[in-house]
Amino acid sequence: MHIRIITVEREYGSGGAAIARRLAERLGWKFWDEELTAEIARVAQVDPAAAQSRDERVDSLLYRLFKVYARGSYERALPIGDSSSFDTDRMVAILEEVVGDVATRGNCVIVGRGSTYILRGRPDAFHVFVYAPIEHKVRRLQSSGKSEKEALQLISEIDHDRAAFIRHYFHGEWPHRPLYNVMLNSKFGDEHAVELILQSVALFESRAAGESAAT
Repeated sequence: MHIRIITVEREYGSGGAAIARRLAERLGWKFWDEELTAEIARVAQVDPAAAQSRDERVDSLLYRLFKVYARGSYERALPIGDSSSFDTDRMVAILEEVVGDVATRGNCVIVGRGSTYILRGRPDAFHVFVYAPIEHKVRRLQSSGKSEKEALQLISEIDHDRAAFIRHYFHGEWPHRPLYNVMLNSKFGDEHAVELILQSVALFESRAAGESAAT
């Protein structure tokens, strides 16, 4: 089986999005992170500029869960259009549609947003989870301008809300270890993590090819 899609889920502060970007660059594949949110806005035909004025017209708790779950590598409000029917449930339905379309195109690396759960049935998808020790995550966030207190608060809150988002929309735990092909510690460096993922994909493909030949 030839891998055409890699999903990268991550703990906040672990550097998973940066690792995913480097991975996509190494492979020459399309990188989907904030671009995925832009695609959701395009498909939904909503105006991103209307986000702030529409916050009160959606389920505030679920909207917040989705927004925080998506924001790990960038800080933007998610798009909410002028239709009162575009609540979080509609947003997630469009998310599933967009992720499915992206996967069909192939040769892509997708960051988070439930993509592992959405694509768990695809044999051409390889799923990665990136984690790190708390002190490593704090140092990484401090390097981007956060104080130690801010870093610790964000690490706790964002991962808690990501888990709540997955429980609500995908009826699973976050992270659900059996879903991932590889779970790796990013404390040894981003390039090391990229190399481990590439090696793991190659081993996966080689084993799949061997099993196919044997049948």
